[in-house]
Amino acid sequence: IIPKIKQIKEITKDAHVRAENTQLMLNYQKGQITQAQYKLLLCSLYEIYRVLEQEMDRNSRHPAVEPIYFPQELARVEALERDLEFFFGLQWRKRVTVPAATLRYAERLREIGRSSPNLLVAHAYTRYLGDLSGGQVLGKITQKTMGLSGNEGVAFFSFPEVSSAHRFKQMYRSRMNSIELSEEERKKVLDEAVKAFEFNIEERRSPRTGGKMRMGGNQSHAESNRERQERNVNKSSPEKHFSFFIIVHNHSL
Repeated sequence: IIPKIKQIKEITKDAHVRAENTQLMLNYQKGQITQAQYKLLLCSLYEIYRVLEQEMDRNSRHPAVEPIYFPQELARVEALERDLEFFFGLQWRKRVTVPAATLRYAERLREIGRSSPNLLVAHAYTRYLGDLSGGQVLGKITQKTMGLSGNEGVAFFSFPEVSSAHRFKQMYRSRMNSIELSEEERKKVLDEAVKAFEFNIEERRSPRTGGKMRMGGNQSHAESNRERQERNVNKSSPEKHFSFFIIVHNHSL
């Protein structure tokens, strides 16, 4: 029997390559992401993790979820809230913008949380192990690009309860491989892993100017004239017509 992790890596190979080569990721790796782009990324990540962790909590005793349920070590919502407060201020909930593609992904998570909790495994694996892998690199890039110090604005990338990312990922893979699934359930989990990447790719290509939900009308008090100019330029640039929900997923997963 081929381990579930190996099956997921194999079936998502093509989508993985496409996700890695979106213009956003290429720009990010070059240190060319702007503060406006990063703030929108944080908004998207917050919505995804808020729903994912709600559904993981609600289904924590499900036989497919329980083996990989590590809220103390992995939960990202509180860290994202600190980052959003850093960039948007105390009233950040009134100022965040959630792109339409992110909302579609969040709705998918709610749907499977209600009807097929075993499919949450695909999203948890893709997100959390990605964050523990390539996400650490992106955290350092973000600090350097934004001129940030310490953990300010980049708490999302930090896992203080995980002493060794390598050992934790090994344990997590072992737990995933131990989950008992029927052949039909296994196929559905593999299909869902592909969907996770497809949602991500759609998100990155989603126009910033169409089909998004804005919560509150105020701009960040910290937004500079330069940042507003960058945002206006981005609206007219086809290559920058995307939103910024990232799945950081590399071959070390």
